[in-house]
Amino acid sequence: MLTRVDGPLKVTGRAGYGLDRTLPGMVYGYVVVSTIAHGEIEAMDVTAAKSAPGVVGVYSPFDPLALRTASSPMFGETWVPLQDKEVTYYGQPIGFVVAETFEQARDAAMLVRVSYRPRPALTSLADGLATAEDAPESRGVPSSLAVLAPGVESIEDALAASPVVVEATYSTATQNHAAMEPHSAVAVWEDGVMTVYSGNQASHLHALELASALELEPSAVHSVNPFVGGAFGGKGRTASPAFLAAAAARALGRPVKAALTREQVFTATAGRAATVQKIALGAERDGTLVALRHDSWCSTDAQRSFVEPTSHGTSREWYATRNLAISQKMVPLNIPPTTFMRAPGEAPGSFALESAIDELAVALEMDPIELRQRNSSTAPPGKDLQWSSKHLDECFRVGAAQFGWTGRRPGGRTEGDWLVGMGAATAMFPALRFPATVGITLRDDDTAEVATSGADPGTGLLTVLSLVGAESLDIAPERIVPQLGDSRLPPGGLSGGSTATASVGTAIMIAANQAIDELLALASAPGAPFDGQDALYADGRVLAGGRSMTFGELLRALDLPSLHVTGSSAPGEELTKHSFSSFGAQFCEVRVHKWTREARVSRMLGVFDGGRIINGQAARSQIMGGMIWGVSAALHEGLEIEENGRLANGDFAGYLLPVNADIPDIGVRFVEYLDTLHNAVGARGLGEIGTVGVAAAVANAIANATGIRVRHIPIMIEDLLPEE
Repeated sequence: MLTRVDGPLKVTGRAGYGLDRTLPGMVYGYVVVSTIAHGEIEAMDVTAAKSAPGVVGVYSPFDPLALRTASSPMFGETWVPLQDKEVTYYGQPIGFVVAETFEQARDAAMLVRVSYRPRPALTSLADGLATAEDAPESRGVPSSLAVLAPGVESIEDALAASPVVVEATYSTATQNHAAMEPHSAVAVWEDGVMTVYSGNQASHLHALELASALELEPSAVHSVNPFVGGAFGGKGRTASPAFLAAAAARALGRPVKAALTREQVFTATAGRAATVQKIALGAERDGTLVALRHDSWCSTDAQRSFVEPTSHGTSREWYATRNLAISQKMVPLNIPPTTFMRAPGEAPGSFALESAIDELAVALEMDPIELRQRNSSTAPPGKDLQWSSKHLDECFRVGAAQFGWTGRRPGGRTEGDWLVGMGAATAMFPALRFPATVGITLRDDDTAEVATSGADPGTGLLTVLSLVGAESLDIAPERIVPQLGDSRLPPGGLSGGSTATASVGTAIMIAANQAIDELLALASAPGAPFDGQDALYADGRVLAGGRSMTFGELLRALDLPSLHVTGSSAPGEELTKHSFSSFGAQFCEVRVHKWTREARVSRMLGVFDGGRIINGQAARSQIMGGMIWGVSAALHEGLEIEENGRLANGDFAGYLLPVNADIPDIGVRFVEYLDTLHNAVGARGLGEIGTVGVAAAVANAIANATGIRVRHIPIMIEDLLPEE
């Protein structure tokens, strides 16, 4: 069974990432970053840097490279460094030094002297709440939305009429993607073509942004990203090293390699916003939800580049309620940019919503899973389009039986010096598709190339190309040659939003059908081996008149080296008929030490309804990675921003991430129901849903074990100290 096409290359070190490329005559760039959070650059003294050994170029807003603000159809405008003297956050790229070696570039960059005209900086979300702004429309919904039952004047009236009400405020920390591969690029300017090797989530979008910034025709930019060392949303837009390396390569006429340092990755890229969320739930005494209010605030950068849609990503869809009100506000701060990060909106939003649901269960003296099942939505509240396929109740039933949920007690249990508790949470993530085109080339050696420009940032898309391609062409997966990560291939959408399998897989099926039709037409054409016959195709062979030929044999007989077709797919009228989502049930057991108050996750189980599972091993791996990320958010991960805008823990020493000893064995189960209403493959997204709900399940388990409800993440030891 084919499990991972790229596995042998990666485990043997033969997988070439963008930064691995070394070219003759190459020079090295080092990014200079700001040391204030807000202000204007008055001057940059680069005299010493320019005269340092090996230096071939020093660039700044006073002596910039030829660049302008980039734009693309998907992302709109993307910020490009060195275009002005404004500084809006600490660690912003403000200069670029190029030298013969990396060490020479780094040492020369340390000689650049910058003087600023500082301005007051706002760096705290808490301090900025009073000046919050309405967020722009999110997911087709305005910043504020209310769905009220007939005769109900306001959400406050609905809450006041509810027999049981819980209300609380929850908060989540700023996070960074912290991908193993730093943002980097190798750029080559040759014969009027800019070639850039760089890890990104969509090579054709990367090429469009670079072309825009360099004022080149899109055909003059070639983006290559055969392997990506982690992305999680943080490599969707083009990063500063790629812009700077490309412009410098053109200016110098030499290949340029540039990479952010680990510390610079925390500032000179973008991360997840911090959030504050106020939730009020009103219910009947039998647990039926009467009213749900979810007001959210999130940090964003001075450019207002992204809003974390916490209320819009959860409470708008997850539970049936007669009265719903959600709002989303943003607080512009002098902090690094915010952007998509694994399960944007749903991950932090689920911590608040699923914690509040558990608090309501306690108030009702009801089992938390029973409460969730009682209020499971058949469609998003206020929307007539029902879910195309939803088996969330089965996820909870299967998970509860396997996890031993019936052994859970309201006050937890004690094992020696450990307080032990169980928690659960719902997980949902929208099932989406992006437009995608796939090329299929049937070759005369009986192999088939399946190619698209999309990226595989560790998600297994190369293997999906092989498996779906083989199934669609009715040949063995070993005969498929998958190709990804090149902007000259057909545009394959963005590897983000848990969309790749559904988007690309559907396009593969369309292309395969077209390839087979054209093959049969060639086979039956005048003078062809099956001239005038009604030929069929099966098992990679053309059949008619009691004989058969493989497609390779047919192509050789026709003196054709190959047959090439493309197939395209995009979301369509299905969006007018149903709502689409993946679903899951998260289970967690946590142990809190009586005396040290250390919290340890001891067991985890996730059960998911994600449609058809194409590659079980890769699917489990993706879910496990997401669940680990959820534990990280709950107990470890959070950026600390000092008053002056500096990140106090912007490195791997201070930015805590879980290691093997922090993570127990993780159970993953799937309830598999094909969702062909969503796409022809029947698969829905799985990449991000694994993160959703985990932090809440951890917090719910801690509350079950200790009786202490912590309403912020990450949860610290001091949060669990018993009251004196």
